[in-house]
Amino acid sequence: MKKIEAVIKPFKLDEVKEALHEVGLQGITVTEAKGFGRQKGHTELYRGAEYVVDFLPKVKIEIVLEDNLVDRAIEAITQAARTGRIGDGKIFVSSVEQAIRIRTGETGGEAI
Repeated sequence: MKKIEAVIKPFKLDEVKEALHEVGLQGITVTEAKGFGRQKGHTELYRGAEYVVDFLPKVKIEIVLEDNLVDRAIEAITQAARTGRIGDGKIFVSSVEQAIRIRTGETGGEAI
């Protein structure tokens, strides 16, 4: 099993969700996040005063899935989240040693 964590622009969430559904993934966890990478934020004017917005709004998606679906899920996220501009986000893939469904006690692939 693998865990995919993707940090994307908030307005791309619906497109990514639909793309993952088409791949056959049923469950995702979404968290609102703030951060910056190479884009380093930007400056804005508010009531005549200029200030720096360091942390930009992002959305973090987490998915645990079987190994055979990882490449298709990464491709779906990449295609749906890409705008071609700086700040499109990142995808991280890590191994998951165990998954347990609390309600039934199912483990491994059955739990996801």
